[in-house]
Amino acid sequence: MRAMGRRWALWATWVAAPAMALTLDDVAREGELRLLAKRPDPGAYRYEADVHIDAASLEQGVVTMRTCHRQLDPTHRIVVAFNPQRVRRIDIASVEGVGRAWVEGRRVELADVQRGAQVCIDLVSQALEPDGPDRWRLHAGPLMRRYLDGYLPMEATLHVRWPPGLLQVTGTSPAPQPGVELSVRPDGGTLHIIFAGRLSATWGLQRPTQRH
Repeated sequence: MRAMGRRWALWATWVAAPAMALTLDDVAREGELRLLAKRPDPGAYRYEADVHIDAASLEQGVVTMRTCHRQLDPTHRIVVAFNPQRVRRIDIASVEGVGRAWVEGRRVELADVQRGAQVCIDLVSQALEPDGPDRWRLHAGPLMRRYLDGYLPMEATLHVRWPPGLLQVTGTSPAPQPGVELSVRPDGGTLHIIFAGRLSATWGLQRPTQRH
């Protein structure tokens, strides 16, 4: 999505002018995705999501989540847009450093955003889909930090939680590598990604195999 005037767009992400100097080499071009072992602008915009899955989610594909956009750049207007095919409900949980925040259709609009501001948003989303017997895929994104015709570096931390023993992780896309860290637990997992570009992440999940 392109910014129009002083109105900025974020697809479940966001973007505005960078808070510190970056070189052209730090900006990903359209259609390019770079995974970064180290962030060139530490302390700048980051995205966090905390997704909760239960037994009903496996039947209906619906999950609840809280997404937070932190360390926003100063600007007159930001639009945080969500996938209209997936999102069922949107509620603003908290805001800091924002003059006004409101829900408009399948997006959250922020006005008079100060440097370092943040917003947390609660969602109900059809983000889980079957992928075979007792297997599912969980979708996140697309995530991006758009600036003019390119994408600035950002980091995303994706937490997934479920009752212990309900599921196990079979893999993620992107897979663990420099710039992508994965940790798993009996009750969920965490995927941490540093990147520049437009990123769609997925989790492969299945019921735990029974041991005899």
